[in-house]
Amino acid sequence: MDNVTRQEQCDLKLWYKQPAGKWVEALPVGNGSLGAMVFGKVQQERIQLNEDSVWYGGPADRENPDASRYMGEIRRLMFEGRPAEAEYLARMAMTATPKHIAPYQTLGDLNLYNAVASGEVSGYVRELDLATGIASVSYRMNGAKFRREVFASTVHQVLVVRLEAEGSERLTLSANVTRRPFEGNTAAWGEAGVVMNGQCGPDGVTFGTVLKAVTEGGSVRVIGDFLAVEGAESVTFYVAAATSFRHADPVAVGRARVEAAAAHGFAAVRAAHTAAHRAIFERVSLELGDPSAEQALLPTDERLRRLQAGQEDQGLIALFFQYGRYLLMASSRPGTLPANLQGIWNESHTPPWESDYHLNINLQMNYWPAEVCNLAECHEPVFDLLDRLRENGSRTARSVYGASGFVAHHATNLWAETDIVGLYVPAVFWPMGGAWLSLHLWEHYRYGLNYSFLAERAYPTLKEAAHFFLDFLVEDAAGRLVTVPSLSPENSYRLENGNVGCLAIGPSMDSQIIHALFTACMEASRILGIDEDFSARLAQTLERLPAPKIGKHGQLMEWADDYEEVEPGHRHISHLFALHPGEQITPQHTPQLAQAARTTLERRLANGGGHTGWSRAWIINFWARLQAGDFAYDNLLAMISHAVHPNLFGDHPPFQIDANFGGTAAVAEMLLQSHMGEIQLLPALPQAWGSGRVTGLRARGGCEVDIAWRDGRLALALLHAKHDGMCAIRSEQPLSVRDAGGEAIEVEAEGDGLYLFTVAAGSRYYVRLNG
Repeated sequence: MDNVTRQEQCDLKLWYKQPAGKWVEALPVGNGSLGAMVFGKVQQERIQLNEDSVWYGGPADRENPDASRYMGEIRRLMFEGRPAEAEYLARMAMTATPKHIAPYQTLGDLNLYNAVASGEVSGYVRELDLATGIASVSYRMNGAKFRREVFASTVHQVLVVRLEAEGSERLTLSANVTRRPFEGNTAAWGEAGVVMNGQCGPDGVTFGTVLKAVTEGGSVRVIGDFLAVEGAESVTFYVAAATSFRHADPVAVGRARVEAAAAHGFAAVRAAHTAAHRAIFERVSLELGDPSAEQALLPTDERLRRLQAGQEDQGLIALFFQYGRYLLMASSRPGTLPANLQGIWNESHTPPWESDYHLNINLQMNYWPAEVCNLAECHEPVFDLLDRLRENGSRTARSVYGASGFVAHHATNLWAETDIVGLYVPAVFWPMGGAWLSLHLWEHYRYGLNYSFLAERAYPTLKEAAHFFLDFLVEDAAGRLVTVPSLSPENSYRLENGNVGCLAIGPSMDSQIIHALFTACMEASRILGIDEDFSARLAQTLERLPAPKIGKHGQLMEWADDYEEVEPGHRHISHLFALHPGEQITPQHTPQLAQAARTTLERRLANGGGHTGWSRAWIINFWARLQAGDFAYDNLLAMISHAVHPNLFGDHPPFQIDANFGGTAAVAEMLLQSHMGEIQLLPALPQAWGSGRVTGLRARGGCEVDIAWRDGRLALALLHAKHDGMCAIRSEQPLSVRDAGGEAIEVEAEGDGLYLFTVAAGSRYYVRLNG
């Protein structure tokens, strides 16, 4: 194979010259509900399995019966400047009973035991092809060539493991499924299958895992609860899994899926998988700068080490971007659960932070790439979760706060529980999770402009979230309407009287989220032509919210008053929500506040901030919104260099997948922005990306955008309009626009760098700089 061909093939592959030594070196595959980590070992392979609804325990009624009784006293203590006493009382009166939600767990392992005597291994390659969604292993041993392929099919809802031997050797191996130490029952199924089933805790879901083998040549039989393959030229293992969360009989579902896949045969299942995968993945392409041919031919772990040592590798950054898209496809599909703190991949029964859904940044960050990176259907599991949160959250709103509407706090689980779970005061007393997550419905509408989605699904949920705050907000001494009790996620402050607190009155993030929520509701009301009185009430309330303010250090204030920061380098920078993902602060429309946001970032970083993967990812997005391309790029390098594992999984530490999704979204944000009703092309292009191109990104307002640039300047942008309307592009230089036939399109210049022209659904428009 010549170097050019090899480089082209490496552009969308992670590859290694050795098996994975630990879990964060293994390669992930998934179809949204079924996931696997492929280690690529020769003699005894481990393929770690996950199913998205394998959670310990069942639903619980957790509302604390004393919450509403003590709410007034907690607020009084807060207004009297006694936050520690308020926290002492709130911990007892408001936290859920029982306190903690149970974890997402591993499904177990598929183990392959090679019976062939060990020999010298040569030519070993382990890789993950992002374009096909197939992980593979190839090597030579004892004069024969061996190859494996592993993929998770969305079409047939099975994990497929294919082993082939070429030459004189044949495949002789055994296989079993385990879930140590909670295997439940394992048994033979027919002449070529085994089953494992059990329960996740005494009141939890039941699960069923089914494994079937099909050989070409040789034979397969069941011995105990093992499959024994002898003398085969190839063998295909089909794995299916399900739980009682969706199915009354998970084992029967698994059997039906593997039987159907086996009946189609490996070639047909593989072809259907790759076609379905490519149809989504290939919507977006990216080339950054001038990628090095030499670097593209190196194994991924070596490229990562070189980047960590200070060498540039724009191709690796482009690979990291596409890897984030791949991971979202693999962990979130229509009908599945949303991607959790680890996406779908978790090897533990007791994972960090329960591998749950954190609603104070992490779940939201997981879905920042969904719309802009052309994976809109991958967003749907969030909307399904919101339907259940809305139902449970209405009960929580009434019982805890005596309010209408619905509320969700900082974390939830399989059962969409909305109570105040946990005992970590700086995190749990935060009633904004449902509101922030509801804004994802609005974003989905803004990108796709689907009127029926807005009317039937988005607006009703947004309206219920807004109703809660109309009841929850209270007046402070300055006459402002504020949230209390609440907090700025996981941070603390010091009052002038010396008291230190986490519970706060009117944290800036709260007011910013409410501003975004009420504004979305008002705009949706206008589009739908309904609820004029409700919209007017929201507008009146908006005027009394604390506005973003600049503090004594020139920073954006984190709380409604300019408190001293106890930890100026804190990992959460929640009070910049108005900059990103909100749009209350922009360099063009609110330059003084944008400068204050910049000062905030500088202070956080100077004091050690950005030390976790997800925090650094958010920081990159902040710099992109400030249109500081080189700062965004430097922080992107810092994240990949310091917060990425050998398999490019993000690191908190430990592994947490939001850095992958946040990093992918940040790269897109550097190349295309479309908030405030304006499209900006290359708004934060760093010098390191002097030339390049991107295709298939989506902009709010219903269009897809391809962009090519040379020498740091726009060369050409192609807009694919999906709806009729007016397109607004902000540019420092005049623009010219032509249609697909080359005819000039009339462009209206607004005088402040805004250029307007009319677009028609289904048409294409070519945008260039004049001169």
